[in-house]
Amino acid sequence: MPQSPEQDFGPAAVSVSLATEAALLEARLRMLGEELATVDARIETVSEALRRLRRSAPSAEADKSGDHGGPPGHGGAASDSDAACLEWLNGSSTCRP
Repeated sequence: MPQSPEQDFGPAAVSVSLATEAALLEARLRMLGEELATVDARIETVSEALRRLRRSAPSAEADKSGDHGGPPGHGGAASDSDAACLEWLNGSSTCRP
């Protein structure tokens, strides 16, 4: 909208100003939508990586220790912080390495 008092505030000028603002807002909305889609894709990628890690972590831990039947973390392969992180991935604890 015009800022100085000598500028035209007629309906046509106001309509043009509002249409310009609307076009700018629509362009910004499209850009934000694209950025949101990018963030959503990154979240999905990280989530999938965490799911794969959660599925493979117990078996990888057992392979390292040579113990294929006991609870994870026993047999010297995993540290306490590894076990805490695995608990966190399972949703039962917080990861504090």
